[in-house]
Amino acid sequence: MSFTKLKVGSTIGIIGGGQLGKMMAHSAQRMGFKVAVLDPDDTCPARFSAHHFIHAPYNDMEALIQLGGLSDAITYEFENISGDTLAALSEKFNVPQGFRTVVTLQNRLTEKNAIESSGAQVVPYMHVSNPDSLNRVVEHLGYPFILKTAFGGYDGKGQLVVNNAEQLTEAVDFIKSEVPCVAEQMIMLASEISITATAALDGSLVFFPVQENIHRHQILYKTTVTGTHQLQSSAIEEVKKIMKNIHFVGTFTVEFFIDQNNKLYVNEIAPRPHNSGHYSIEACDYSQFDTHILSVAGWTLPERITLHQPAVMYNLLGQDLEIMEDTFHEHPDWHVHVYGKEIRKNDRKMGHVTILNLFNDYETIYEERMR
Repeated sequence: MSFTKLKVGSTIGIIGGGQLGKMMAHSAQRMGFKVAVLDPDDTCPARFSAHHFIHAPYNDMEALIQLGGLSDAITYEFENISGDTLAALSEKFNVPQGFRTVVTLQNRLTEKNAIESSGAQVVPYMHVSNPDSLNRVVEHLGYPFILKTAFGGYDGKGQLVVNNAEQLTEAVDFIKSEVPCVAEQMIMLASEISITATAALDGSLVFFPVQENIHRHQILYKTTVTGTHQLQSSAIEEVKKIMKNIHFVGTFTVEFFIDQNNKLYVNEIAPRPHNSGHYSIEACDYSQFDTHILSVAGWTLPERITLHQPAVMYNLLGQDLEIMEDTFHEHPDWHVHVYGKEIRKNDRKMGHVTILNLFNDYETIYEERMR
């Protein structure tokens, strides 16, 4: 359907009511839009930030049509929504991001094929369709390699590291239960970074500064942003290559590995606001959620993003919140976000903390407190 710029007072529908949906809603409401949210969890974080809430599964077409009827534009907070469902929704309602990008990126194999065909550098990989494929994987990729499910999986879920021949039995069992899979060569990492960007309907782009990421147990622990990363220009050029091959609208993040020789490899793409971009709420003149809403609303993006101060962002997992919640009141310079999830458990993302001005002692205090 044809697209027109949304007027103040229009409603933006969000499929998914987690923390990303909640922060999208906050940005949308600040700009004068109303928000409708659909989520299967009636206690989800975004429920109480929405003008309308629909309690239904993500693939409930009747409920999605109800969301469409309430909304002048529809977006989503995660990429694992059914491509067929999103395609059907796109035929009836205004879904600026469409469905093709989600279909490409929710499958790790088609995602890697698309990145590779764009000319961007990816870690060597192979399709694994059955246990017999392992012999070819060992021959071409060697040890160690990592098996990943083609669909789903996040924060280390749906993955298996294979270090040697003794672990092939475990790999066979993994493949039998998880086919199809992708095998990736493991490289010696020097660091991991990400670039968050937003694309408008007219193809214009705006980039956030490079985000340096540290993971613990395959879950993002810490993101540091200084605005001076030596590979920022190279990373942006890689993203531009990908943009010529994959259609984007809205905010997305490209994750990179950096090897011991300072070479960039694209890891994966998240076609939505991303955990590593949360610092932008306090540290930048526009947050990643602000620019996402501008894009899906058809409004003009800023020419550039200004980083006001260097920043560090820490995830608050369930166990971290248990440790830290009695400390927050002592540190007014910590920008604390607690998402409002009712069930608190280990390794579940319950919030984040952003600390500005890295020249003070707050980062050291935080990390010492967390030990």
